[in-house]
Parts: sequence; C-alpha cells; structure tokens
Amino acid sequence: MSSKRPVTVIGLGPMGQAMVRTFLDAGHPVTVWNRTASRADALVERGAVRAASAAEALSANELVVLSLTDYNAMYEVLEPAAHALSGRVVVNLSSDTPEKTRAGARWIAEHGGIQLSGGVTVPPSGIGQPESSTFYSGPRDSFEKHRATLETLTRAEFRGEDPGLAALYYQLGMVMFWTSMLSYWQAIALGEVNGLTAADVLPHAAETMASMPNFLSFYAERIDAGEHGGDVDRLAMGMASVEHVLHTNVEAGVDTALPAAVVDLFRRGMDAGYEADSFSSLVKLMRRPAA
Repeated sequence: MSSKRPVTVIGLGPMGQAMVRTFLDAGHPVTVWNRTASRADALVERGAVRAASAAEALSANELVVLSLTDYNAMYEVLEPAAHALSGRVVVNLSSDTPEKTRAGARWIAEHGGIQLSGGVTVPPSGIGQPESSTFYSGPRDSFEKHRATLETLTRAEFRGEDPGLAALYYQLGMVMFWTSMLSYWQAIALGEVNGLTAADVLPHAAETMASMPNFLSFYAERIDAGEHGGDVDRLAMGMASVEHVLHTNVEAGVDTALPAAVVDLFRRGMDAGYEADSFSSLVKLMRRPAA
C-alpha cells in the first residue's frame, strides 16, 4: 500500500495528463475521469483508476484536482455530480477571472465542499519540475493539509484566504506574458523585413528583457508612493519615442496594431495633462476604463 495520499484528477487535457503522470510517478494512487473517456487509456495502463462518472471520481478521494478550461466547464462537469462534493477539497486549477473563481468557491461550499483555487504558472512540460510554481488561495488549513501532495506537481505558493487571489496573481502574470511576447513578435516582424532573422534579434531582445527587473523595482516604489514626477523621465519624451516606433513599423509595412495602441495610450496621457510627469503616470489612466 502506498503511503502517499490518494488524489482524483478530473480533466485530462495536456495539463491534466501531465499532473496524473507526475502523481503516479511519485507513488500517489490516482483516480481519473474525463468526458472523453479514451483520454484516460494510457494513464490507466500506468496505474490510474478510471472512474465511470464524475460523481464516482469525486467520491473516490477527499482531494480532487480539477484541470478544466474555465469555470463554465467546471459547472458542466460538476453540477450533475454536486451531491458528491460534500467533504471534498476541490483544487480548482481552471483558469478564469477572480470574480468567477470566488463564485465557484461559494457554489462548491453550498454543496458541502471546499475550494482551493490555483493558478499554474507553467505549461504541462513544467509539471514536476522543481523550478515551477503554482499560486493557491482559499482556506489555509485545507491548503496546509494537502500542501505536500500539491508540491508533487510544482512549488506551492499560498497567496491568502480570498479564493480569488490565486486567479488574480495568475492573470497579473498573463497580462505581462502575452503583451511581452507580442512585443517580441513585433520586433521579429520588424527585423525580418529589414533582413534580420529571429536568431539575429534574439540576443538584443534577451538583453532588453534582462534589464526589465531594475525598471520594475524602481517604478513600483514610486507608484506606491504616488510619485510620478518628471525628474527621471517625462511622458512627452516617451511620446516622441513611441511615435518613432510606430513610424518605423509603418515605413517597414508591418502590422501596426500593437505600436498604435501604445501611442494611443501615451496620447491619452498627454491629453490628460501628464506631459511633464513620468510615463508611470499612465497607470492612473489604466486604473479606469477609457472614455
């Protein structure tokens, strides 16, 4: 008999399958269920137990890990099996907004279960790797009880008892990830039409990204203090720079949607009277919807 806690995994896309394999390799008994049953075949061959229904999967173990697309998918899967949620700790790793995450936690609580919200910060290939991490939030006692099992998957970072916090931290990362990667694609596109390859652009892109932590730290302290003075930089100077970026892309004939959006935000800051302030003043505009 294994001394490792048993766990149920519901949702066997690439992420769910990576989690099951990692649990099995670490010696955890694993029960699995997926709407397309055949996705469990290879995992069953490795030792997982296939449940016949979502309700049976929930009933099998106290700890249940959900790896679904979003909270709509959660309701589709769990509503018919809601009677089996009582006494379960549901680690919901489905991606969604903080408010939908909080609503999901309330719904699970109404059916006698406990939700630990999670935000996995790595792709499936990162599951089981020591440098990988996942944000968790929800009842601390439930998190601590199952922490060792969850750390089989990745390092577990507890962010607080508000169930929406894990989703918030995850989305903060996604805001930066997607925008940063798009800026890299923009640089590659601009380089290519000027005869450079992605490999040519890479060293300069990496150096630029490596310099970012210093900027993040410098401006975070000033923003928290409400300091946006133009002693280090001025929005008007930045306005000229981002227009040059846009014009360079226009001249090259590449798509300009991304640099044009940046110019629009800077222009709104100028119109709001921030031209002599630091470009960190733009955060004041971004705290509220565009008019």
